[in-house]
Amino acid sequence: MSRKRKKLPKNAKRVFKGVIFDVWHWKQKMFDGRSAIFEKLVRADTVNVIGTVGEKIILLRQKQPDWKKHKNTLAGGRVDEGESPLEAAKRELLEETGYVSKKWKLWKKINPYGKIVWTVHNFVARDCVKKQNPHPDTGEKIKMRMATFGEFLSLGEDKNFYEGELKNTLVRARYDRKFRKEFKKMLFGK
Repeated sequence: MSRKRKKLPKNAKRVFKGVIFDVWHWKQKMFDGRSAIFEKLVRADTVNVIGTVGEKIILLRQKQPDWKKHKNTLAGGRVDEGESPLEAAKRELLEETGYVSKKWKLWKKINPYGKIVWTVHNFVARDCVKKQNPHPDTGEKIKMRMATFGEFLSLGEDKNFYEGELKNTLVRARYDRKFRKEFKKMLFGK
């Protein structure tokens, strides 16, 4: 958490430590000279994995205890304390799908919200191979499927696609021919 602490003002103090989120407050001088209390949430970083098998992409249909219905997702989850984002991505892919890869690429980092100190690390894992049966967490019900590139792009307009921060990329790839070609090459290497 010390790396995340550096993204907060020096005078920030943690006022609540939660299971997922910590709340930090600090006094901030306003433009008129008065002061106000500002606040940010801090949470562990997360990872998403776009795993490829041949010309297909690994997708999950997932339900968690606090979700009303199943959602389409990528393999992924929280980066554990002391774990690098790449280590977390490899662990999550193996746990949730049973697949491994020797070809990893950090594609994109996203900081979804200005008031939350949190980075989503998006990895591409090419040429995945099955190593074992999946072993998801007890709070996950997961069904895996292989999708075509076109099916993957259509998730950009799917209200049940959980990875909302990727939707714009998928929609752009659907409608921008040049970008689609570059994106496909980045995913599959061809």
